[in-house]
Order: sequence, then C-alpha cells, then structure tokens
Amino acid sequence: MANTQGPQGNYDPAGSTQMFRAFVDEAPQGRQQQAAAASSSGPRIGVIVGVIVALAVVAGVAWLALK
Repeated sequence: MANTQGPQGNYDPAGSTQMFRAFVDEAPQGRQQQAAAASSSGPRIGVIVGVIVALAVVAGVAWLALK
C-alpha cells in the first residue's frame, strides 16, 4: 500500500475533488460573467410572471365570491 501522506502529514482522501475544484476555478472570467448575467435575469422574469398569475387568480376568486 502506498504512503499517500505528504511531508507535512496532510492526507487528503478527496484529492481528486480538490483538483476538480481547482480546474473549475480556472474557468475564463468572460464565461462566468455571461452565465451570471443570464441566470440573474431568468429568475426575475419567473418571479414577475408568478406574481402576475397569483394576482390574476386572487382577483378571479374575489370576483366569483362577490358575484
């Protein structure tokens, strides 16, 4: 069995996870900014549409209750 401890005794059972995170952190800044801009507008539109639909449902229920 190989000795996987380094000279400092820092044994990392998830070394491949750390390498993957380092790879992800090296992503170009332009791609990350574009993804952030696209994802920030998506949820806002969904919330706005959801609020409009909720108001329409409440208005419809109130109209039927008062009729």
